[in-house]
Amino acid sequence: MNNHGRVVVFTGNLAYSVRKGIVEIDRSIGGLSWLVVVHTPCKSVRQLLRNQWRNLRRNGWRWIPYQLADVWNRVRPRSGPSARAVRPGKEFSVAALAARPNVRVIQVADIHAGETLEAVEAFDPYVGISLAAPILRRALFAIPTVGTVNLHKGKVPDYRGMPPAFWELWNDENSIGCTVHWVDDRLDTGEVAAETVIERETHSTLRGLQLRLDEIGVELMRGVIGEIVSGKRPSTPQPAGGSTYRKPTLAQMAALNNKLGRKNPDPRSLARRFAKAALSVVARRSWQLGANALLQPRITVLLYHRVNDAVRDNLTVGIEQFDRQMSLLRRHCHVLSIEEVLASRTIARSSKPLVCVTFDDGYLDNYVHAVPSLLRHEIPAAFFVSTGIVNSDRRFAHDVRRGNPFIPMMQWEQLRQMCAAGFTIGSHTVSHIDCASESADVVRHELVQSLADLRRELGLQDCIFAYPYGGRQYMTQDRLDMVKQAGYSGCLSAYGGSNLGGVDPFNVVRRGIHWAFSDEAFLFECVGLA
Repeated sequence: MNNHGRVVVFTGNLAYSVRKGIVEIDRSIGGLSWLVVVHTPCKSVRQLLRNQWRNLRRNGWRWIPYQLADVWNRVRPRSGPSARAVRPGKEFSVAALAARPNVRVIQVADIHAGETLEAVEAFDPYVGISLAAPILRRALFAIPTVGTVNLHKGKVPDYRGMPPAFWELWNDENSIGCTVHWVDDRLDTGEVAAETVIERETHSTLRGLQLRLDEIGVELMRGVIGEIVSGKRPSTPQPAGGSTYRKPTLAQMAALNNKLGRKNPDPRSLARRFAKAALSVVARRSWQLGANALLQPRITVLLYHRVNDAVRDNLTVGIEQFDRQMSLLRRHCHVLSIEEVLASRTIARSSKPLVCVTFDDGYLDNYVHAVPSLLRHEIPAAFFVSTGIVNSDRRFAHDVRRGNPFIPMMQWEQLRQMCAAGFTIGSHTVSHIDCASESADVVRHELVQSLADLRRELGLQDCIFAYPYGGRQYMTQDRLDMVKQAGYSGCLSAYGGSNLGGVDPFNVVRRGIHWAFSDEAFLFECVGLA
């Protein structure tokens, strides 16, 4: 019997990146059957205490607050996404993966136990995939017909071991590797099936690079499995030599953070940062303790433009920063889609701040860096694009004035994928015009043409408009009438504030977010008091 469609996954952590990798491979290659083996060992109290003592000796006093923070993260209540709307990224959840009819997930106390080996042998896999797995022994990794491939987020042979990106940054490398290699009897020494590198950017952080590697790794493994299932066995021997690294100590992690922090200093004084943090905490706690019942109910619509680590300006947030902000939204806020916002003619009271996420312009980094984090945290978002700049090498006037180098834009195919994932795509005119100062004929043409472009390329019917530049002076009543006459279902500005009491669908106000917002300042914006 041909077993080419049988894939076994070995993992020690059914984390988001592991789940996404499985789902994306399954989507792109038809007819696969999966066995996912999750190594979840049960440790005795004696083993746990011995491990704690070893880590305390290795890491010193830093281990105590580190462990306390880890315990808190495990036990604190976690809020899930709203059930009122379909959320992008839900297909990558643990429940959705387990519900796939061609996927079987088993948890084992010992991935090398006899019963585990028997279960894998009975499945008769053609190929194995090691994703965040413990070190595999030959008795296990050799069971699949053609062997097992491992996703290693590092260059080989120079950066074997762990963790992703850390030691490259420690050694001031300019690029970070990602490799798929065949598993053999030693650590990360097998023949290479595929490899690539990502360039380190001016403001790259460790977590930001790891998030990029997660996405690169999914694509790299998807390509390799496609080749293997088709009957190929891509392999290139590793060069001689190399280095193997182990997990850094907490002191080394702190040293790297300090080193990176010196390259990206916070321009605000310590007193100002403390005051902002205190104000944010007071505002959020007051809201939770009942201030929401005394104030007008409100919806805060956030506005982003770019997500990257190449620059730091008032249109950009960092990759790690954006992912952290989406995590904060998931934990502390009730996130609405833009359609839910427009439907809120009367805003209901909520024990959590009501927030919506939007993007303007259509930069490529929205697709490359923002969308993965939105999917990871199941956050709905709307993207307003200038349709004449999509699929082109044209530049925005505001980028030219700033002296920015060419910044790539999204393509229609990427926007189609975003629509399919559940994100909203709207209009930002054709060529990013100032609607107030251009002639009526030009404005009317831009509104009608942009809507026609979105309907033709994306199959949209209802469409929302966000006017360029976003200030009050860039939209007039007669131009707003044109927006309505063109057939748009709403209009968004960008001059600050929150929507109070109810939402006027043709005057939705938004707050801009950029790199200078600390986590506390970001959450303060979400509360919408200022």
